[in-house]
Amino acid sequence: MLEHLPSWLGKALSGLRAGADKLAIARTELGGTYPALSLSSPAFADGARLPERFTADGEGSSPPLVWGDPPAGTVCLALLVEDADAPAPQPLVHAAIWGLAADAGRLTEGAIAPDGAGDAAGDVGRNSFRREGWLPPDPPTGHGEHRYAFQLFALSAAVRDPGPTPGRTAMIEAMSGNVLAAGLLIGTYSRGEEAPVGPVGMVAPA
Repeated sequence: MLEHLPSWLGKALSGLRAGADKLAIARTELGGTYPALSLSSPAFADGARLPERFTADGEGSSPPLVWGDPPAGTVCLALLVEDADAPAPQPLVHAAIWGLAADAGRLTEGAIAPDGAGDAAGDVGRNSFRREGWLPPDPPTGHGEHRYAFQLFALSAAVRDPGPTPGRTAMIEAMSGNVLAAGLLIGTYSRGEEAPVGPVGMVAPA
């Protein structure tokens, strides 16, 4: 949808960004200081540009994710993917999953789809368009680089059920005070900008 904005408007809005301090992982009610949980993708390195196939300019499938063992006491995991640079007061939610098994270890490419259509093995919540599944990155042309924050939370037994098909607000309320560890992976994307030099999606050695 945002690809239809004229580039002059994207440039005019370049200073309007939600900000990384608004990401879920930065919310103080979640605990703020918790151990790091390793989170990576075989499709792109942390801080690197997302391959086009995961965006609105390509097939729009969700990228694969891999993570390390969560700490003892973890009963489930939750994933939120947000655009820290959305031209809005709050980050745009691109994906939400609740109740991933503590020993899941990964999500395959295309797994973040409406319940029953993918293999996320959790309750796929609502993105900012109030739909289940992956909302492909779709930044305005000329708005500059957007940071897409993949945030994975390991949750304790005290966590409560946020309800069916939860959204960001319900998930944050349910997670408050119950985060044992968290992982962060950043993928970037832009339109109307010079693409990075070198292989797109280069992955750092394991």
